[in-house]
Amino acid sequence: MNNHRTPTVLRWTAATALLLLAAAAHAADASGNWTWSTPGRNGGPDRVSTLTLKAEGAKLTGKVSASGRDGKAVETPIADGKVDGDSIAFNVVREINGNSTTTKYAGKVSADKITGKIETNRDGQPQSRDWEAKRAADAK
Repeated sequence: MNNHRTPTVLRWTAATALLLLAAAAHAADASGNWTWSTPGRNGGPDRVSTLTLKAEGAKLTGKVSASGRDGKAVETPIADGKVDGDSIAFNVVREINGNSTTTKYAGKVSADKITGKIETNRDGQPQSRDWEAKRAADAK
């Protein structure tokens, strides 16, 4: 049996393992501050939302801050936050006029962007829209 190929196979195996480890180490991290804009009602100014996330393993925690109809910022904690590779999902539960409404966020994290869908019910009708948040520059 010819064993001169064994060192080559071992080198390729080791190189592949190192590449996989490096890819895992550089997986997109959802932790940080993210911002996006939503068009205002009836042609009003866009509303800017800020999302602060902390990913720990498969658990995702954080809060969303957005201006309310009175122009004041309203902070709401996220619920049921999950991380699975580069995918994230969480809910935001808000009280509006005495009614509780849940908005479901799902997306894929890349280096400086989250893209996905936002789903909610409005007046008993399911609604879905695209969502893209950008990583905010850290204040130093």
